[in-house]
Amino acid sequence: MAEGTFATAINCMDGRTQDCVSSWLKEKHGVDFVDTITEPGADKAVTEGPDWQVNSVQNRVKISVEGHGSNVIAIVGHHDCAGNPVSKEMHLDQVKKAVDILAGWYPRVTVYGVWVGDDWKVQQICEHTPQ
Repeated sequence: MAEGTFATAINCMDGRTQDCVSSWLKEKHGVDFVDTITEPGADKAVTEGPDWQVNSVQNRVKISVEGHGSNVIAIVGHHDCAGNPVSKEMHLDQVKKAVDILAGWYPRVTVYGVWVGDDWKVQQICEHTPQ
């Protein structure tokens, strides 16, 4: 197991979203590190991606959760996404569906759905808390 505490961000590859999401997770959970799994349009990748893409994300989440001991995952949708150029409402729907998928993979892990708006600040939109 790696030293330090970890959270996991499944984020878009868009560099504008990286720092704000990592900072949000570090502040909210007091973790030392954030494992960042990037995909263009991460919310769509998890919910509607081809099997190879979903499996790739799942394998990387497994390393973070099982190898680094992460007990928090955030799935990110964001404003002005080139990889998933849909409405905010569609992003929010995809993020909520992705939270359900991720909670199915790791039911003992807290999973957040977050939105990064045009101000580049993180807004929590939903949460799955382990039972």
